[in-house]
Amino acid sequence: MRRIKTISAVILLVSLILVFFYSSLHLESAYGHQAGLEDVLRQHSLEVHDSDVKIQPPTQEASTTPQPKLNATISNNLRKAIPQNGAYWNRLLYSALRSVENAENHIRGNSSWSGCRETSQELLQTNIQDFTTYPVLFQTFLQGMKCKSPPVLIDQPSCNNTFLLLAIKSTPEHFEQRQAVRETWGREGMYPGGLRVRLVFLLGSSPPEDPDFTPLVALEAKHYGDMLQWDFRESLFNLTLKMNVLLQWAPKSCHHASFIFSGDDDVFVNTPALLRYLQSLGASKASRLYVGHVISSASPHRDPKNKYFIPLSFYDGPYPAYAGGGGFVFSGDLLQPLHSVLRLVPFFPIDDVYIAMCFKALGVSPEAHAGFKTFDVQEQDRENLCVHKDHLLIHRRSPQQMKKLWKGIHSPFLTC
Repeated sequence: MRRIKTISAVILLVSLILVFFYSSLHLESAYGHQAGLEDVLRQHSLEVHDSDVKIQPPTQEASTTPQPKLNATISNNLRKAIPQNGAYWNRLLYSALRSVENAENHIRGNSSWSGCRETSQELLQTNIQDFTTYPVLFQTFLQGMKCKSPPVLIDQPSCNNTFLLLAIKSTPEHFEQRQAVRETWGREGMYPGGLRVRLVFLLGSSPPEDPDFTPLVALEAKHYGDMLQWDFRESLFNLTLKMNVLLQWAPKSCHHASFIFSGDDDVFVNTPALLRYLQSLGASKASRLYVGHVISSASPHRDPKNKYFIPLSFYDGPYPAYAGGGGFVFSGDLLQPLHSVLRLVPFFPIDDVYIAMCFKALGVSPEAHAGFKTFDVQEQDRENLCVHKDHLLIHRRSPQQMKKLWKGIHSPFLTC
């Protein structure tokens, strides 16, 4: 059986290499004409050299530079949204809030990546009496709640004069999804009105039981110059960590971006329509934007069989209103304040709820937009190009569906 698995992994690796080089030789542009890699990069005003992509072995220790003081004003809206009670996460939050009130600006935490995990079973069981009944994935999350700064494996050069940064959550094996995004709605370059779009994919590392995609990911990163990777294991609950590292990277490397789109690699975005919407905003609204498909009255799932299960002893209370994690947009002016509150708001295993809590700490509430369809459109409308042409985001679509939709909504023959 082990020999069969090994042979299967080798076949998969060879297949991906062939797909990668085939795609490189037959890369279609967003409008259907054939172009070589050099032509595509020239059209996108982007040159990629080996020196532009930093691929480095993971370091054992994070930076020992002292943490900056918390400089964001914490909104009372956070206290109103999150009840103060005996649940573990709630206690952690209010302990951090008391530290801010007492002018203890340096929120305590272990900056060492190798030493950040909580190894004391007694400490966890003392604070969470039913800890041993938690699912293994949840126990692992709790042990790593203080681990917020993983080593960088692949970095990219800073993005300048960017109007919209597309920050897409992906995983090492999702090459086909990334390629479909590149060829369609994630196409980098200058759009009408002089609006520059920059694309980055956010990746962790494959679990040990999966095939090792490290060589392919490194090759892909050098080839396209649009990938960021950190040394943490990909998992459902580590999507929160992925959001966190984006909010550490962007203020340093893309701090001039006017807007940031955070989404999954299986969504379809009508990029021109999204750009028109963002360009239409007034200055005040544009500076505090957090927009998407808003879930306004959600509560934690208490069924242990549900993948989004949240034990009552961990978190007790409703969720604040949040924009669905499939895709939402926020203002670049909020990057630095968000970065500042990251150390205040404890990690929460549901990433879109976690980022909503961070926004809440800044007094920013999500705004609903009917063009964001993170739960898809009605079934009878899924082949209707005119329906897709009017929306900003549809979740979810396969790579083949993305290419078909992109070509269709841009066809000069389409009449709506």
